[in-house]
Formats: sequence, structure tokens, C-alpha cells
Amino acid sequence: MLEEVERWLGRRSWSVADRPLERILAAKRGTTVSVVLPALNEEATVGAIVDVIRRELMTDAVPLVDELVVVDSGSTDRTAEVAAAAGARVVARDAILPRIPAVPGKGEVLWRSLMVTGGDVVCFVDADLRDFSADFVSGIVGPLLTDPGVDLVKAMYDRPLGDAPGQGGRVTELVARPLLNLHWPQLAGFVQPLGGEYAARRSLLERLPFPVGYGVELGLLVDALHTVGLDALAQVDVGVRKHRHQDGQALGRMAAAIYRTAQLRLSRGHLVRPRLTQFERGEHGFLPHTYPVDTEERPPMTEVAEYAERRRVA
Repeated sequence: MLEEVERWLGRRSWSVADRPLERILAAKRGTTVSVVLPALNEEATVGAIVDVIRRELMTDAVPLVDELVVVDSGSTDRTAEVAAAAGARVVARDAILPRIPAVPGKGEVLWRSLMVTGGDVVCFVDADLRDFSADFVSGIVGPLLTDPGVDLVKAMYDRPLGDAPGQGGRVTELVARPLLNLHWPQLAGFVQPLGGEYAARRSLLERLPFPVGYGVELGLLVDALHTVGLDALAQVDVGVRKHRHQDGQALGRMAAAIYRTAQLRLSRGHLVRPRLTQFERGEHGFLPHTYPVDTEERPPMTEVAEYAERRRVA
């Protein structure tokens, strides 16, 4: 590990207990905080997450979160209804920036969320978390309110796989961590580089391109490093993350998208065939299924005319 990273770990890695809520609230002053939950068919979990945030972080006694938005990316279940009933503002992905046709992908939803939120700090939380704790929000928002030198904070946590502790995050260990260590060793200190819980200043997010799919977390982290430098990045231990795990083939598609995102940032070169073929056994043997690999990216939000106009009017 680089000496710079070792120093960074001692200076920019914290526990949620390092910043009690009282200290965070005292430092908030006029800074506004938006929490965004990107959601696709998460009726089983999204309501509980919204309820915890509203009950513990959006009260007169604890006014940490100013805005809670669920961006629904085309759910076919009751995700939108459940989220609204729990107290979130629900916005449909396709209703945001209708001039630009939406494409499937988590990064697409996060990018568009900047158009429908107003917080100085934007906090992203995945909507499939179980046993959700408000620490996931207060822990990563805290450093942004107490330390003006920090621009982006990732959550770190244990990721059990079923009953096996520490076995989650398979794509992180097999793809993302090797890529970061080999090509961006300054980022080797991040425990959960692909984690979906992170907060950042709007002034940073609006300057970054967003990969539309699974590569969004790696892309944002790498681009943030180049934009503001390692010392402006941080991580906070918030405990244990429990969520729905994907099957091996879905993980393969995720891995391919992450590799492609890294490749774009390494060379901005041309990939002849951005496709991934996988196999499933059928009645007559193994059948190939070919999937496109996410290669599209959205530009920095400051380059979008509607966003610039909205910020000018605000």
C-alpha cells in the first residue's frame, strides 16, 4: 500500500461513533441534506428504510435530513405506493428530464436525481437494505458537515453472505479491488468501493459524468479522485449491511460493466464489442445469452441546460 494511502487511512477513515448526532447537528447550520433512494421493485424493504429516516433524522429534535426522495425506475410492484405511504416524495425516473430518453440502470437514476433534489449534500442509499439503521445516513453525512475539506464519503461495513460473515461483496473482491489496486492505487484504502451508500457535496456531483449502469460507483470514485484529490475523500464504518444478493450471472454482468467503466477511464479507447455472452443449460444443452455491457455515460449535470436553469432560478 502506498504511504499516502496509509496516511489517508489514519486521517480519513472513521467510525460512526466518532461524530455523535449532537455534533453533526451543531455543524449543520444552513447546509441542506437530501437523501435519495434509487428503487426498482423494492416494495419489501423501501418502506422500512423511509420510515427509519423520517422517524430518526427528520424530526424537530433531529432535523438532519431536509429532503427524502425515492426515484422509481419503472417498478412493476408496489414500490412507489409503499414509499409514498411511508412518507417519501416519490418521483418516476421517466418524468425527470423527459427531453432525454431514459435508459435502464442505477447510474441513470442517480444522475437524474440531481434534477429533483435541492440539498447542498446529496446522500445515496440503496433501497434493498434490510435491518436498516439511520447510522447509514448520519455516518456518511457527518464528515461533510463537520469538515469543509471533505467532498465525498463512502460507507464501509461488513457484508455477510447468508450466514457467512464477510463473504458478501464478491464483485468488489474479484473485480473492483484488483482494478483499483493496479490502476488507481490511491483508492486502495476504500473498504467498500462499490457500496451504494455514499454522500457527496452537490458541487462535486454536478461536475462528474455518471455511468448509467453498474459502473456508476467505481466511475464516480475514480473521477472524484481526479477532480478533488484523495484527501477530499473519506469513509465511515457504519456496521453491517444486509441486502438481497444477486445470482452469479447477474454478478457477471455487473463485473463486465465495472471493467468497461474502468477501461474507459484508463484509455477512453474504443471497445470493438461491448457484449457479454453467458450460458444456461437448457433442454438440449447449454444455451448462450448475450447481453450488452453498459457503456453509455451521462455528462456532468452542469452541462444540462435544464439543470443550469433550475440552479439559476433557485
